[in-house]
Amino acid sequence: MLECHKLSVPGRLQAFTTHVSAGSRVHVIGPNGAGKTSLLARIAGMLDGGGNIILGGQPIEELTGMQLARLRGYLYQQSVPVSVMPVFQYLSLHQPAGADPGRLEQTIMMLTSALHLQDKLSRPVTRLSGGEWQRVRLVAILLQVWPTLNPLSRLLLLDEPMNSLDVAQQQALDELITQFCASGRTAIISDHDLNHTLHYAHQVWLMAKGQVVAAGKRQDVMQVNGLNAVFDVNFQLHDVAGRQWLITLV
Repeated sequence: MLECHKLSVPGRLQAFTTHVSAGSRVHVIGPNGAGKTSLLARIAGMLDGGGNIILGGQPIEELTGMQLARLRGYLYQQSVPVSVMPVFQYLSLHQPAGADPGRLEQTIMMLTSALHLQDKLSRPVTRLSGGEWQRVRLVAILLQVWPTLNPLSRLLLLDEPMNSLDVAQQQALDELITQFCASGRTAIISDHDLNHTLHYAHQVWLMAKGQVVAAGKRQDVMQVNGLNAVFDVNFQLHDVAGRQWLITLV
């Protein structure tokens, strides 16, 4: 579904080759400055560099901006609202072209309800709190690639999407990502919460100093020895309430 061959960004990302199957949820982890944002931006086609990216059988370099937007959604790490437009108008800018109006309305209501934004649709985006603005951005990018509206969509790239979300909102977003992947699409997510990655990721890319130092199934990558070396922290893995948890040792 997604193929990356010798993907690189000079001075920021060393060559990385991978193949990601449809339906996979990939978490990208590593310390600050490891290169996670550069990797996601490169895959999104928003950052120049070396290598090739094939998405849905098509080289992204050969796609127009509109074609690429139909195939993938990309939430970059930080954004500040610069317009006084209301939330519903901002969302309309991200709706897939040609979407059925009835289905579009249903999907907007489903996504805004899931992320607790129903009462914010008429509010100017400049009057939202940081957490509200993050949720509006998430609804917009999900709307762009949601399977029932956009049958061409293949990939969702989220750079630290849990920023400014409370526990209930994080859980709601995880459920939406699970639905998205269950439709045969792929999500790649940068994550600073290692236990969140341990509980939700199918695959993990572990990064350090601009290099993917380990990539594979969650249970293979999330081993304490490798994590200790990258984060320079002593971890222990414990089984609690039927789940594994990483804790740090002082």
